[in-house]
Amino acid sequence: MGKGKNKGSDDAPRRPQKTSGGGSRGRRGETKHHETKGKFHTKLAMWDFDHCDPKRCSGKKLERLGLIKSLRVGQKFQGVVVSPNGKGVVCPNDREIVEQNGAAVVECSWARLDEIPFNKIGGKNERLLPYLVAANQVNYGRPWKLNCVEALAACFAIVGHTDWAADLLSNFSWGHAFLDINKELLEVYQQCTDAESVQKAQDEWLEKLQDEVKQRKERDDGEDIWMQGNTNRRDLPPMSDSEDEDDDDEDADDDEEEDEEEIGEYEQESEPELDALGNIIIKD
Repeated sequence: MGKGKNKGSDDAPRRPQKTSGGGSRGRRGETKHHETKGKFHTKLAMWDFDHCDPKRCSGKKLERLGLIKSLRVGQKFQGVVVSPNGKGVVCPNDREIVEQNGAAVVECSWARLDEIPFNKIGGKNERLLPYLVAANQVNYGRPWKLNCVEALAACFAIVGHTDWAADLLSNFSWGHAFLDINKELLEVYQQCTDAESVQKAQDEWLEKLQDEVKQRKERDDGEDIWMQGNTNRRDLPPMSDSEDEDDDDEDADDDEEEDEEEIGEYEQESEPELDALGNIIIKD
């Protein structure tokens, strides 16, 4: 009996040790996914209004992984709430709030925001996100249209926890693209302090984009179209003599057909000859 207990107690610690050790030496992505499942660096929460396709909903996937908690309407959240109802933008000064109380999002459709009871959800730290570009499969390349996991990742990256953002996005095949396409802009926001400085950085970035578009348009408009030649025929290969002869024959045939059509139309416009009863007289 004593041997059985000792044997059982020896086996108990070996199982998790073997799993942990094997995972750290195994496939990197699989281990990372296992480490984040059911536990994250801080609290994650969402209000889910079931507007999205469950198969594409990033919030629901995080919930299935045990990484995020679903809140009821009427519940408030003490951490940073990324919401369209926010008044200021997420900034590096929000780092302590995120670390201590976490971050939450509103899982809903952009097209149905008017259906959301914002007065019954949220909290005292509601925030907007500054300008960023989506990388998710639904709104890829579109500014502002981030989904839940992108919104959370953006929040973490802006307050200085890019590692948290990468961990969360690693649960999605396209997740790394979000940090890649927004890398430069996120670094700009990380150099700010408060909401006003982030807002200023965003405005300067958008002004820069507008200037680039304007300069590109002016450069395109400045090209002399008369120096380009006939753009419709620019890439056509040279024609051989036989092709020229064929075209001449075709043109001649076309002229004959046009003459025949004109004659036919003219004959149809002449008045037909009628008999005494008003019938058309058909001539041989």
